[in-house]
Amino acid sequence: MNEWNNLDKLSSYQDLQKAGRVDLTKVMAGQEGSDRVGKYQAPMAAGLRFNYAAKQVDDDILKGLCKLAEEAQLASKFEELYNGAVINTGEKRLVLHHLTRGQLGGTVNADGKDKRAFYTEQQEKIAAFAKKVHNGEILNEKGEKFTTVVQIGIGGSDLGPRAMYLALENWARKNNTCLMEAKFISNVDPDDAANVLAGIDPSRTIFILVSKSGTTLETLTNESFVKDALKNAGLDASKHMIAVTSETSPLAGNSDYLAAFFMDDYIGGRYSSTSSVGGAVLSLAFGPEVFARFLKGAAEADKLSAGTDPMQNAAMLDALIGVYERNVLGYPATAVLPYSQALSRFPAHLQQLDMESNGKSVNRRGEPVDYPTGPIIFGEPGTNGQHSFYQLLHQGTDIIPLQFIGFVNSQAETDVTIQGSTSQQKLCANVAAQIMAFACGKQDENRNKNFAGNRPSSIIIGDKLTPEALGALLSHYENKVMFQGFLWNLNSFDQEGVQLGKVLAKRVLAHETDGALKAFSDLLKI
Repeated sequence: MNEWNNLDKLSSYQDLQKAGRVDLTKVMAGQEGSDRVGKYQAPMAAGLRFNYAAKQVDDDILKGLCKLAEEAQLASKFEELYNGAVINTGEKRLVLHHLTRGQLGGTVNADGKDKRAFYTEQQEKIAAFAKKVHNGEILNEKGEKFTTVVQIGIGGSDLGPRAMYLALENWARKNNTCLMEAKFISNVDPDDAANVLAGIDPSRTIFILVSKSGTTLETLTNESFVKDALKNAGLDASKHMIAVTSETSPLAGNSDYLAAFFMDDYIGGRYSSTSSVGGAVLSLAFGPEVFARFLKGAAEADKLSAGTDPMQNAAMLDALIGVYERNVLGYPATAVLPYSQALSRFPAHLQQLDMESNGKSVNRRGEPVDYPTGPIIFGEPGTNGQHSFYQLLHQGTDIIPLQFIGFVNSQAETDVTIQGSTSQQKLCANVAAQIMAFACGKQDENRNKNFAGNRPSSIIIGDKLTPEALGALLSHYENKVMFQGFLWNLNSFDQEGVQLGKVLAKRVLAHETDGALKAFSDLLKI
């Protein structure tokens, strides 16, 4: 029977507080540093590796983290989750996003259905629809093929699918599987929809409306914007729109849509890239086979994440080290730094995934916690970030742990040699250099040029960013966030913090305001 206790009540956590600290400027120098690089790594799915040699850990701290994993019952809590327990205590729901890419435990039934069978059925329906679009069985009113797909959604209906699309766009071009161009409309700001519509041919575009409830204000507003544009172009919107929604929403079975594909309340928006939310747009853009490969990588990573040994479970180990940095070393933020332009929007997705999941100050029972929880997440792709915020990372007053992501080869495989090295080699050289610069620093009598070092980082490294590798990367971070929520005794699967602003915005639009809220409304001429 699993016990849900606050982190500061665990004896292994108290032991970690008393443990000695690791000085990276010493352990990463010379032969010891070289040995650590080969020793401190864990296997991931799809050929990826999690290397934590430049983290502030040693064998003793790692033993302490393994004890913490055991005392916090991380493995059995994950098993409880994927076998269908009500883990989302705030909304009294199951948490089933893992089921969208494979069966880890026993059959999970909810709402009178086998949920794995339900998710598989939706994937098959999406695949069949995408194939009909691609082979010309579904055409526009002029008998022309659709060439573009536009996803209309916000939050998890946008950030994850957009990041995944951008991550595979160049790979798909190289492998001749870029079948339709994808665009995304998310912001209720009319400039967003107007800009997307100005760059496409609406007559040859399929629009995907994504709203679980069918009532999301921003999404329905953008749908109306798009429908007006289609009407003004003399087009029948019902021949250009599909819906991804729940079976009970007003969008389901609505004749305004070519087709409807379903999700349910057991998959949070930020965890929905492997559900119909990501499946429709990615299958239309790249083909169902590519989406299936993406799911395969995620499923393989889920299986590794179900392991009981933290030293062979990269997601669990990453989570443990992250909690050690947040709660023992006192670091307030984490920077995610992909040295891959394809992952340009991946940090933005992780911002939502992590900060919406673990940005909580009460535990699963609604009681205040007495320790820091989720860190601030930010990042940009390298090497761009080096010319932006790395100054603070290297010499600022806060130490911010870093998570690099790098690949030996580019997706395009086209390159140029300048000054004896290729662009990809220069990119990889920058990753290696930054890891060591952050860890070891540089002493200089000129204090302005002095680097204290001792700034921890890890790197996830692979050969190339493929659909399988992307799925594995996504699953790794989803499971890392889950394990950290377990350690902090949080409910990582609701997001009440999103709701208050929505409620007040509705009051503003209904002109039901007073005091400062009315004053701000008047200031903005609402």
